[in-house]
Amino acid sequence: MKTLATCLLATVAALVALPAEARPQWTPAQAKTWYAKQPWLVGSNFAPANAINQLEMWQAATWDPKRIDYELGLAQGIGMNTMRVFLHDQLWQQDPEGFKKRIDEFLTIAAKHKIKPLFVLFDSCWDPVPVLGPQHPPIPGVHNSGWVQGPGLPAMRDPSQEGRFKAYVQGVIGAFGKDDRVLGWDLWNEPDNGADQYKGQEGKQELVLALLTKVYGWAREAEPSQPLTSGVWQHDDWKTPGALTPMEQLQLTQSDVISFHDYNWPEKFQDRVNQLKGYGRPILCTEYMARGNGSTFDGSLPIGKRENVAMMNWGFVDGKTQTRLPWDSWKKPYTMEEPTIWFHEVFHTDGTPYRQAEVDLIRSLSAAPKGVVPVAKKLTSAK
Repeated sequence: MKTLATCLLATVAALVALPAEARPQWTPAQAKTWYAKQPWLVGSNFAPANAINQLEMWQAATWDPKRIDYELGLAQGIGMNTMRVFLHDQLWQQDPEGFKKRIDEFLTIAAKHKIKPLFVLFDSCWDPVPVLGPQHPPIPGVHNSGWVQGPGLPAMRDPSQEGRFKAYVQGVIGAFGKDDRVLGWDLWNEPDNGADQYKGQEGKQELVLALLTKVYGWAREAEPSQPLTSGVWQHDDWKTPGALTPMEQLQLTQSDVISFHDYNWPEKFQDRVNQLKGYGRPILCTEYMARGNGSTFDGSLPIGKRENVAMMNWGFVDGKTQTRLPWDSWKKPYTMEEPTIWFHEVFHTDGTPYRQAEVDLIRSLSAAPKGVVPVAKKLTSAK
């Protein structure tokens, strides 16, 4: 029987013209062999509390390895072994050697804490006009008020920038593509996200589809030993080839391992996992956990453990991203009072867990053998 990916491959193959010397997409067997060597992967999407976005995290003036070391120590302490970490093309443009040096320092800190990061190269979410240099302070009461897209839309609209994008992709992967400290490469975060709260983004989808098609080729040409992926996230039917958008077809047929996002109730999470099993490749959930939306550690994490799906929740330590606040804060900022429950994040800025039961669950599941969900301890009333 043909897999879903096989049925789609002919449709997409014409789009991705790979150089003859580029390494091919991993076969499902190769992907499974790689995944079998990994522990059950559990972690978060990571930006230190003192960075409002990926630029502030990585630029030399605001680079803070001491804070990063502290927060990755918190992660190690609860059994996390991976982090999804966003890079940016303008950081490479600004200072490629300095950027590589800081990535290497980050990897050294992460390895000290037994954490392998999944690096994200491009992102279609939030502000479409990123600007290097000092970043603005957080907008009071607003979720992720300073995050930026990469590449910025002005650069994507300029055909002369393509060489710079290729140099960034191949420069970073060329430097770290055979580094055992790196888990893999997430080529583009939510490439079909419209970031609709920002105006003036007409034509963005077509530009992103064309560029991501090339990014897969550039990344393979750099011949990384780690897997490539880009996560699907917004539709409900990933098992019917005719229901997939061109972007989803590209992502699901060109990735070495399948990744996805889900911020829904656990039954929807399980349904999406079941659909993606049809592609015959390892599955990574690279974003989940929005308490107010029904996506919780308690609901989704045990499913990921049982199904051997890698799990990376959004948000780790509360800080300048303010993603403890819900998505609707863009329309109604939480300036007068805090939300009833935190939307994202695992720890307060000072390292205190937001909810002790959650970190206990993460630690328990991480310590158990692959596929095994330990029996939860029953709460007993005092006599």
